[in-house]
Amino acid sequence: MQLKFIDGGICAVKGVSAWGVKQDKYGLALIRAEGSAAGVFTRNRVIAAPLILTREHLEGGRLSAVIANSGNANAFTGPEGIEDARDMAKLAARGPGLDERTVAVASTGIIGHRLDLDIIRSQMGEVTAGLTDSAKGSTAAASAIMTTDTFAKEAAVELPDGTRIGGIAKGSGMIAPNMGTMLAFLYTDAAMDAGELGKHLKRTVDKSFNMVVVDGDTSTNDMALVTATGQMDHAVGHTKSHKVSHTMGHTDPEEFGQGLEAVCTALARMIARDGEGATRLIEARVTGAASESDAVLAAKAVITSPLVKSAIFGRDPNWGRVVAAVGYSGAEMEQDRISLTFASDHSSVMLVEKGRIISTSEDKLKEIMGSDEVIISVDLGMGSGCATAWGCDLSYDYVRINAEYTT
Repeated sequence: MQLKFIDGGICAVKGVSAWGVKQDKYGLALIRAEGSAAGVFTRNRVIAAPLILTREHLEGGRLSAVIANSGNANAFTGPEGIEDARDMAKLAARGPGLDERTVAVASTGIIGHRLDLDIIRSQMGEVTAGLTDSAKGSTAAASAIMTTDTFAKEAAVELPDGTRIGGIAKGSGMIAPNMGTMLAFLYTDAAMDAGELGKHLKRTVDKSFNMVVVDGDTSTNDMALVTATGQMDHAVGHTKSHKVSHTMGHTDPEEFGQGLEAVCTALARMIARDGEGATRLIEARVTGAASESDAVLAAKAVITSPLVKSAIFGRDPNWGRVVAAVGYSGAEMEQDRISLTFASDHSSVMLVEKGRIISTSEDKLKEIMGSDEVIISVDLGMGSGCATAWGCDLSYDYVRINAEYTT
């Protein structure tokens, strides 16, 4: 399938308007888009108030808006936190007369502190006044939800029939593969019911956001939401080659899934590249596993290992750490079958082939480890299972950022 990446983020999708503001560490974003919706949420047993409320609001299968603040997570705040989240939903619904029960609420920032609703109220007027369906709206919203992120994260694609899918995300620290590992707001102008949306979102999250690790911590506030506005005019698309689905109009379900995965994978890679203190993106590709689940275990083990991450930061050619990580991952493996290659976008070196060391070229390996993107390929030689995961190196700055997070 030919899909193309386009500009505009979430505002590339028909029916979406957005805006956001940031004052010091406190930001507020508002996204308006009416349609069927679904979400996935953190598996942390400490669940932030906005997630509790948003899951309740999603029971109706529709959303009309998302309001998100940064600087305070509204997590571990008890019944008062729920009321604060409810007040945020009311703020988002008030102007256009929306039903507050169709508003999703998201928060990110420090845990264990009550929201300062006065700050949010003071920002609301500017956010509402700025709402736009132009690309600037998507960027403003993506920037407003940043915490330790260093850049706004947006992506959008157009399918062959003209259907568009866009997303924004935030994430830099407290990133572990246990849901969406951050905040992500996704939109499409396809016509789709909530049940079908949920199935696509779960499959996609497992292959994208759930394959990102920065530090192994699972946040209390992780969520990924997808809303379908149904405003795509398929008459302008190339519909002759597309299947017709009862729930999706002329948008082919398989192509939609590929498009959603492309957007989420792009955002996941941005999160990994922007990990707190990161200097390099690490991509771990595992093939030849006995099963896909084994491949996932091995790939995640490689990008989670503090020793692997530290070695890449220091350009230390200690590749044995990768083999060790695969060995303890829980994946089925035999030492005499494993193959290992390190690569960048312009060079590669095969270090192990079927259990036999074939290269000790430390200079070449150090050069690859110094690249902006380091690709670690592991072939287990056990079957046909494969998976790809993304992470980043572990630098001195990661400790500094998290040692000074509240101070």
